[in-house]
Amino acid sequence: MLAAAPSAMAETEFKFGGYVKADFMVSNYDNGAPDDSNLSRQFYVPGTIYGDPNRANTVTDFQARETRFNFTSTSDMDGHTLKFFVELDFFTTSDGNERVSNSYAPRLRHATVTFDNWTAGQTWSTFQNPGALPEALDFVGAAEGTPFVRQGLIKYSNNGFSVAIENPKSTFTSTAGGRIESDSSYIPDLVARYDFKGGDASFSIAGLLRSLDIDETIGDTTYDESEMGYGLSFAGVVPVFNRDVLKFMLNYGDGTGRYIALNYANAAVLRDGGGADTISSISGFVSYQHWWSDKWRSNFTVSGFEADNPGILDGTTANETSYSGNVNLMFSPVKPLTVGVEWLYALNERANGDDGELNRFMLSFKYAI
Repeated sequence: MLAAAPSAMAETEFKFGGYVKADFMVSNYDNGAPDDSNLSRQFYVPGTIYGDPNRANTVTDFQARETRFNFTSTSDMDGHTLKFFVELDFFTTSDGNERVSNSYAPRLRHATVTFDNWTAGQTWSTFQNPGALPEALDFVGAAEGTPFVRQGLIKYSNNGFSVAIENPKSTFTSTAGGRIESDSSYIPDLVARYDFKGGDASFSIAGLLRSLDIDETIGDTTYDESEMGYGLSFAGVVPVFNRDVLKFMLNYGDGTGRYIALNYANAAVLRDGGGADTISSISGFVSYQHWWSDKWRSNFTVSGFEADNPGILDGTTANETSYSGNVNLMFSPVKPLTVGVEWLYALNERANGDDGELNRFMLSFKYAI
C-alpha cells in the first residue's frame, strides 16, 4: 500500500473552497417575533413566521452561520474518475448562545463519492436544480417556489440525464392540522432529471415518484396506509442581454410534500378513522438579475406556493398559501468580495385564515475562496 501511494497521489488533485459570510438582519414579524433559537431567525423558512404575540415585533440578528467550507479530491485511476466531496456549514445547530460565545457546531451539507457516472452519498436531490436558484442574501431566496432537499441517494448520470433512488421520508397532516412524521417509509423515492440547452439558455425537467407509507399506531388509531405521490419540475436559466439573466421554475405535484418549499405542506392527510388523502400543490418563482455595471448588480425575485388541501383540513392550522418577494443590490469591488443589501417580504396563510407577515432588511459581507 505504501509503495503504491506515490503513484496514486501523483494523479490526485485536491481543492479547498467555500466562503465567509456575515449577515446583519432587522426583521419585523407582524404577529410577534419567534425566539432566538427559531430557524426563522437564521433565514426565511415558510411556515415559521406566524410569530408569538407575547413577544416584540421587531428584532435584530447578527450571524456568520452561513459560512461554509468544502474539500474536493479528484483522481484519475486507470482511466476512471474517482471524486470525493464534503461540505460543512453552521446553520440550524443550537449549541451556542448570543450572550457570550455565539459558538455553533458544524453540520454536514454534502458528502459524496463519485465513480465515473455514479454518485453515492448525501447531496442535492436529483429533483432539484440548484443552478436555477436566484442570487439572494437570504439563504434560499425563493423558498416556497423551489424544491430544496439534501439527502442520501444513489445516482447515475450521463449526457444530461440523471436517475436516482433517494431516501424515503413521508410527512402527513393530522385532521387538526399538525405534522406527523412516518418512521415506516421503506420504498426509495425514484427521481429522474434531464438537463438540456437551447442556444445560450439552459433548462431542466425533473420527475418524482414516491410511496407514502405509514404503519404505526397514533393515539387510538392504527394506520397502515400506502399512497402514491408524484411531482414535476421545470426550470430555466435564460440570458437576456449583456449580462442580464432570467431564472424561473414551475412545480406541480400530488403528494410531493417535503420536496417543495422546505416542507411547508405535507404529502397527505391522515383521517381519524383510517385512510389518507394526498395533498396537491403548485409552486414556482421568477427572478431577474440586472447588471448596472461590471461591479454592481441587482436581483428581483417573486415566489409562490399554493396547496389544494382536502376539505377535511378547512378551518385547521394546516399551511396553505405562501408568497414572498425580495430585491437586492450587490457590489463586488473585487471578484471574491461581495457587499449587499436586501429587502424581503413574505406572507404565509393557513387553512383557517390565520396569516403571518415578515419584512426583513439584510446587510451582508461575503468573501468567497
